[in-house]
Amino acid sequence: MSEPAITPELISNHGLSADEYQRILEIVGRTPTFTELGIFSAMWNEHCSYKSSKKWLRTLPTTGPQVICGPGENAGVVDIGDGQAVVFKMESHNHPSYIEPYQGAATGVGGILRDVFTMGARPIAAMNSLSFGAPSHPKTRQLVNGVVEGIGGYGNCFGVPTVGGEVRFDPAYNGNCLVNAFAAGLADSDKIFYSAASGVGMPVVYLGAKTGRDGVGGATMASAEFDDTIEEKRPTVQVGDPFTEKRLMEATLELMATGAVISIQDMGAAGLTCSAVEMGDKGNLGVRLDLEKVPTREPNMTAYEMMLSESQERMLMVLRPELEAQAKAVFDKWDLDFAIVGETIAEDRFLIVLNGEVKADLPLKTLAGTAPEYDRPWVETPTPAPLADVPGVDPIDGLRALLASPNYASKQWVYEQYDTMVMGDSARIPGIGAGIVRVHGTDKALAFTSDVTPRYVKANPEMGGKQAVAEAYRNLCAVGARPLATTDNMNFGNPEKPQIMGQFVGAIQGIGAAVKALDMPIVSGNVSLYNETDGAAILPTPTIGAVGLLDHTDDIIGCEVRDGHVALLLGESLGHLGQSALLLEVFNRAEGDAPPVDLTAEARHGAFIRDNRAHIKACTDLSDGGLALAAFELAEATGVGVQLDAGDTPSLFGEDQARYLIACNFDQAEALMIAAGQAGLTLTAIGKFGGDTVKFGPSEAPLAELAATYRNSFAEHFA
Repeated sequence: MSEPAITPELISNHGLSADEYQRILEIVGRTPTFTELGIFSAMWNEHCSYKSSKKWLRTLPTTGPQVICGPGENAGVVDIGDGQAVVFKMESHNHPSYIEPYQGAATGVGGILRDVFTMGARPIAAMNSLSFGAPSHPKTRQLVNGVVEGIGGYGNCFGVPTVGGEVRFDPAYNGNCLVNAFAAGLADSDKIFYSAASGVGMPVVYLGAKTGRDGVGGATMASAEFDDTIEEKRPTVQVGDPFTEKRLMEATLELMATGAVISIQDMGAAGLTCSAVEMGDKGNLGVRLDLEKVPTREPNMTAYEMMLSESQERMLMVLRPELEAQAKAVFDKWDLDFAIVGETIAEDRFLIVLNGEVKADLPLKTLAGTAPEYDRPWVETPTPAPLADVPGVDPIDGLRALLASPNYASKQWVYEQYDTMVMGDSARIPGIGAGIVRVHGTDKALAFTSDVTPRYVKANPEMGGKQAVAEAYRNLCAVGARPLATTDNMNFGNPEKPQIMGQFVGAIQGIGAAVKALDMPIVSGNVSLYNETDGAAILPTPTIGAVGLLDHTDDIIGCEVRDGHVALLLGESLGHLGQSALLLEVFNRAEGDAPPVDLTAEARHGAFIRDNRAHIKACTDLSDGGLALAAFELAEATGVGVQLDAGDTPSLFGEDQARYLIACNFDQAEALMIAAGQAGLTLTAIGKFGGDTVKFGPSEAPLAELAATYRNSFAEHFA
């Protein structure tokens, strides 16, 4: 089959600019072959090369005594003591999920699980952060159902519990939903596997499922805006098989135990191309691939298709040759493909051969290391105008409006479709606060949360970036966990627009300041740009996934309140209503500035909660919906009413940061008041739990009636 001629249109269709193609000509010294053009397109697209974001990502704090491996590998690795480590990462599958919701979301879960077990860790927890368009938009219901089914279908079959996440709705996501998938696993800290190849003449081994034509060009598609040709992109979405992935994990972990693995890499974005180049580049070696040896499930696949396929459930490995037979036996046992498809070479070459014919011959180091790096022009987001007066609302009417919104109603319709208890170690499942998983065979536990408030980030990117980290920190502290580290998923529009790039820069600056102040370094992450349709960008959505450690499961702060518990509020309430949930849901106004974040106060208040956990029966942080929503959720979780003294709108619905709502016995409240006074912190008695009504100031309603709205609103929209 003759290869197509390299034309300006073909170059453009590969996501390459004229300047970038000129650089390719200079590197290669001739016109590239069609396969070489595809390889450059894959390695240089935004999704794989981070060419618009690298400059700013380098500014993030990524180290600390707890960090074993920071960004640059398949996932981050953090020490949890006793010779154990937690391995975790968050990654986007936004574009594929909009085009083909079920498979897009399912393969997002599959990809992030592979990132974790490729490092030698057995996955123990999953989360997801989902952003959809307006509930009334004609496509939203289909997307919600497809994405939730895809996440559940893959994760449940694979057998990993989904312990946390978030779901939001805004018209800005009408043409571009976001599906951010998180996974975490456990490994022995001295048995982490990395991707750098070593040794010349070592066999390069293909593992897992066969290669097909699904996902060809997927990474390039993920680095482009959408327009009215979106349906034509359906073939670029991969198809997942969770049962094959489960076998692949068991085979991989068994293989690692044999000592046969020199280096290993998941085949994710850009498939065989990206995995082979990364392994060679990190090991300062060249790689030769003989593509006729690649197991394929479709006849007559071209070199271009094999190199760019994103078929799922595949790995690439460099193997100790003396253990080849032992390694092959493991994969035969699990009925998975095991094929030696090439070798490491001393020369700096990426040599692709198919049936004796050279299809690509490129300098590997240059291919990996000379992707364009742009210092995109950016403009600072203007300071929002001061918030005009917000009329007071009846507190119960305001609460009802929040509970009826899919943004703040219970998400049980979503998480009940996920297996939250598989493996038997889940100690806290989705519903309120961070998820918790026991570290099997020990007294320890890990807590997981995912947070961001995109409307804050749009109004004030730096403060919104800080707030996303601060809220993740609070969610971990509220269950008694010591925050360890974070992963980020930076979802933004077109970085070639200075105002969008300004959002990105501001958010990075805010995140960097917060993770440094709160000692939660970024150890892994993902950037997803060009989330636009017909020129309209999503809300800037820098999702923060965070992990915390509990030294003993007895240290978990519960979430069960009972009759007679005192309600205490830690932190100052100034009644900040700018960009608040109440303002948007009741008045349809997204106005004012994001709430200011005091990182010193966040650190002090989080430490106070952890240090005084023995006196706390239940705890939640205050975020969207302020005190009103936090008090209702804590009360509703155990079916006990709540009465708060405050009845005014700013006190109940303001979204000031660094605040926690505590429930405890009267004598414990006294002890906490004394401790707070000694620490110079503001801790106020604001009401009590008990009865069967929700009463804010003079306004009240039956808890059962409000709970029915809260529990049923989401399903009424989407079931």
